[in-house]
Amino acid sequence: QDELVESGGGLVQPGGSLRLTCLASRFDFEYYALGWFREAPGKEREEVGNIRSGDMVTHYADSVNDRFTISRNNANNTLWLQMNSLTPEDTAVYYCAAATLWYRTPTRNDYKCWGQGTQVTVSS
Repeated sequence: QDELVESGGGLVQPGGSLRLTCLASRFDFEYYALGWFREAPGKEREEVGNIRSGDMVTHYADSVNDRFTISRNNANNTLWLQMNSLTPEDTAVYYCAAATLWYRTPTRNDYKCWGQGTQVTVSS
């Protein structure tokens, strides 16, 4: 069945960078909109950004704009989240998710498939 698996999390110092990877097993990966979410302790899961299918248009939350970059390689069924200038407020479990949308920006309810998450801890 369809599966998303995140990797690349870990411990990083404030101001550092980390690159998360999400691998998908679906054959029609290129037709899915993809998103990155995070869930910090005591807080609701929030979307940090997404990338559309087809035209690869990206959107980012205000809290990560200009620091995080989302990219994808459809040939390898791979999604990345490049995180720069990390702060302790970025500490969370990060999840990737997929939505069956073509040339459309997903909303929260559009995501039907989720990964298990990878822990990112920003601390000195």
